[in-house]
Amino acid sequence: MPFWVYMVRCADASYYVGVAQIDLEQRIAEHNAGKYEGYTYKRRPVELVWSEEFQRVTDAIASERQIKKWSRAKKEALIAGDWERLKQLARSRSAQ
Repeated sequence: MPFWVYMVRCADASYYVGVAQIDLEQRIAEHNAGKYEGYTYKRRPVELVWSEEFQRVTDAIASERQIKKWSRAKKEALIAGDWERLKQLARSRSAQ
């Protein structure tokens, strides 16, 4: 069964990154129904803006942890699929 790393845009325009082993439509519906009292609960509704499938849970969790540390600009480059911008942002951060 695959694992998903996903990113949603919340009603307040912030981003939430999570991991799921269930169908993503179901997970997003659960967030919007208020099933989880965490970050997204008071920021509903949420909209799925990016996801990636993984076969191993360890890879999915590692990816989630990495993305959660990223700046907003880097997350938005990932959402847009702008790989060149993502590389530039990674270089500018590592130069600091």
